[in-house]
Amino acid sequence: MSRIGRLPIEIPSGVTVSVAESVVTVKGPKGELTVNIASPIAVAIEENQVVVTRPDDERNSRSLHGLTRTLIANDIVGVTTGYTKALEIVGTGYRVAAKGQGFVFALGYSHPITVEPPAGISLAVEGNNKVIVSGISKQAVGEVAANIRKLRKPEPYKGKGVRYEGEVVRRKAGKAGK
Repeated sequence: MSRIGRLPIEIPSGVTVSVAESVVTVKGPKGELTVNIASPIAVAIEENQVVVTRPDDERNSRSLHGLTRTLIANDIVGVTTGYTKALEIVGTGYRVAAKGQGFVFALGYSHPITVEPPAGISLAVEGNNKVIVSGISKQAVGEVAANIRKLRKPEPYKGKGVRYEGEVVRRKAGKAGK
């Protein structure tokens, strides 16, 4: 039995979870999210808990069991507290500024890069070198943060670029002189 999949998910107050065929809908104070459930997995609501079960011990069923439970748990956390990821911009002349709905990044290229947040995601700037990505979907927040980081990955020689807050960039030695 999956150690993660067998654990029931507590439903906090203010959150409603409904199961219709193969779709689980989670509604909370911050919004609404849906999860599509793969065919062999069954989801039931018992008292104040969501229980995820599988019909057999085949490899596919075992892998989907824990995944399904985690996706539902992530949605419940998302509609109650939400998710945030912070990005730091390191480098001389590297900065970010808010411009209307979007954000303009100066990352050492010959042109500024404009980033528009997708629906359901909000971006905030602290100072001129920190960006905070927040939203209710863990997957969407992580994807937007990864796309921003991809604009200029941290390089190993000087450490310049966009990195996650707390990320450690492994530095390399430069050229050895004579």
